[in-house]
Amino acid sequence: MDIYTPTPLEVLNGTDVRLKCTFHSDVPPGKQVTVTWNFRPQTSGPDQNVFYYHEEPYPPTTGRFSGRVTWDGNIHKSDASIMLWNVNPADNGTFQCHVKNPPDVGGNIGEIQLAVVLRVSFSEIHILAVTIGSACALMIVIVVVVVVCQQRRRKRREKNVEMVETECNRSEKEKLKSSEPQEAVLGHAERV
Repeated sequence: MDIYTPTPLEVLNGTDVRLKCTFHSDVPPGKQVTVTWNFRPQTSGPDQNVFYYHEEPYPPTTGRFSGRVTWDGNIHKSDASIMLWNVNPADNGTFQCHVKNPPDVGGNIGEIQLAVVLRVSFSEIHILAVTIGSACALMIVIVVVVVVCQQRRRKRREKNVEMVETECNRSEKEKLKSSEPQEAVLGHAERV
């Protein structure tokens, strides 16, 4: 049994967080799968039960996580995630995800280090804002360049067509002018 959890999470006080836990088993997930979430506080204290799943979710009815944890996984998609609502600094610590799928019951335990902060780090917000802003600006520049290039090509084509038409008109006028005296001479010769 292999269990995968994200790197340490930093979450803003009073918000909700999805504690993601996925797994891979050599046995297809079925009715035997059990998921147990535990919490080890950052300060001293005993481990606490957070959530239990076996065929259906069993959220805690007592304790600090009562009414604050819901099932957000899908066993058939190898997902054993939960949602933790309204986090606070007392939630700082390590959340452990244990998954058993008999006969595949060995393997690692997924751990998530949760840090609840009063403000999100300056750098994280700015990195996200700069990344999104840069991507948007780049897309706008690309669209503007493409539109300008297409307009210039269209103007060049129109100019070339006008030049060709002008040259054709000149050639026709010159032919007409050069043929008029010949016709006049022929017409005069026939009359005589």
